Amino acid sequence: MAGKIRHQLHLSEALSERFEKLAAKPGANKSAMLEEALEQWLTRKGHHDLDDRFGLRLDRITAALSRIERAEHILLESFALFIRYELAIHPPLAETDQAGRTKGRERFNLFIEQVGQAVASGRRTLDARGEGGR
Repeated sequence: MAGKIRHQLHLSEALSERFEKLAAKPGANKSAMLEEALEQWLTRKGHHDLDDRFGLRLDRITAALSRIERAEHILLESFALFIRYELAIHPPLAETDQAGRTKGRERFNLFIEQVGQAVASGRRTLDARGEGGR
């Protein structure tokens, strides 16, 4: 009995009768049965408390992630369509057009540099109103 505390309980007659019948079975222990039942009840109650505390926050985070996922899908689809359009309207350069290829490399390097600067600075090309900004 070391480490255990005695408690007095009041149970309804119907519950007490059911409890006595269950405890009359071989190997049954009233204290162990009550301890297990109380542990399960408190554990289940604790899960509800966690849901009450964090459920609303988790729902908000889930909704925000859904919006981000949707925005990412729109962005990638727009980018893919833009690339397809650009490739369709511009004919490929001839193998001998070194000036055109050099100009293309310069434009690409400038593009990569601008993307890197924008990402590093945290600024966006489009502000909240959807207008271009510089």
